[in-house]
Amino acid sequence: MGEQAEIKLLLVDDEASLREPLAEYLVRQGFVVEQAADASKARSLLLDGRPDLVLLDIMMPGEDGLSLCRHLIEAKQLPVIFLSAKGEATDRIVGLEIGADDYVVKPFEPRELVARIRSVLRRANKQAPAAEADSLYEFEGWTLDPLKRRLTDPEGTVIPISSAEFRLLCAFLDHPRQVLDRDRLLDMVQGREAHLFDRAVDNQVSRLRRKIEEDSRDPKLIQTVWGGGYRLAADVKRTAPEKD
Repeated sequence: MGEQAEIKLLLVDDEASLREPLAEYLVRQGFVVEQAADASKARSLLLDGRPDLVLLDIMMPGEDGLSLCRHLIEAKQLPVIFLSAKGEATDRIVGLEIGADDYVVKPFEPRELVARIRSVLRRANKQAPAAEADSLYEFEGWTLDPLKRRLTDPEGTVIPISSAEFRLLCAFLDHPRQVLDRDRLLDMVQGREAHLFDRAVDNQVSRLRRKIEEDSRDPKLIQTVWGGGYRLAADVKRTAPEKD
C-alpha cells in the first residue's frame, strides 16, 4: 500500500505553467516529486539524491534535454521519459536512440503519463528469477551483474549502459543462440508504444553493438538473422558473484 509513496520522480521542464500543476497532480497520485526548471538545477538535485525516474523536457534554455538525457543514462543509469511538444516520428526515434525509455508528446493526458511512468518502472525493476537473482551473466569474457546493472568488458572496464540497453542485453542473455524477432524484442525493451517505430529495435541493437562488439560494422556477438530478427551467438553462464 505504501509502495507508490516511495517512488521519487524528478520533473525537469522550464515551463512553470505545465511543470507545477503536473507536479501537484503526480503528488496526488502518490509520487514524491522534485522540480527543476533547467538542466543545471536538475544536475544540482541529482547530487543530493537519486530519483527512481526522470521526466524530461527536450527544449529548454541552456543545456537541452537530449544532452541531459545522455548524462542521466550513462552516468546515473536512470530511467527517462521525454516530455516534448515535438511529435514527429523522427523526433521520437531520436529520443529512443539516445536511450530514453518512453516519449510523451505535449499536450498529454496526465492519467496516461502516470500509466507510462508505472509501465517504465515495472520494466526497469524487473528482476531475474529469485533463484538466480544474485548470479552474474558471463559471455565471451564479458560480465553483467543484473542487480547492480553493471557491464564489465574482458579487460575489467565498466561500460555504461542505458536501462533500455540493459533490458535488451538481458533478453539476449536469457535466450542465447535463439532467434528473437523484432516484435518480441520491442515488447521486452520499450513496451507497446515502441511498435510505432519500425526501426526502434534496430537502433537499440546498433547502440548495444557499439558497446560490446570489437567492430560494430562486422558484429560477431549479436548477429542479424535476415527476415527473422537477432541472435546472441555466444554461450552464457550464470555464476555466483564473489563475496566481498
